[in-house]
Amino acid sequence: MKKVECITRPLRLEAVKEALAACGVSGMTVTEVHGCGRQGGRTQEGGGDPASLLLPKVKVEAVIPDDKVEAVMTALADAARTGQVGDGKVFVLPVEEALRVRTGERGDAALT
Repeated sequence: MKKVECITRPLRLEAVKEALAACGVSGMTVTEVHGCGRQGGRTQEGGGDPASLLLPKVKVEAVIPDDKVEAVMTALADAARTGQVGDGKVFVLPVEEALRVRTGERGDAALT
């Protein structure tokens, strides 16, 4: 199993959710986050240190079977891409085990 984390623009959230659903991913966690990369943040009215400002982003996390990784990465990239700096990143991390608390199912069976 792998955990896929997609950090992208809030306006791309619906497209990202639809892309995951199209890949058969039924569960996800969405978190509002702030950050900056190459985009470097933005200035606000009234001043402030531009280096300390962070942009609003969303982080979408899902744990998926190994055989869906490539399809999910491609779908996420296509859904999040605007072609502008700040489109985001997709990370893939190993997951050793999963447990569905309600039923006790483990591994891939806990993901669906």
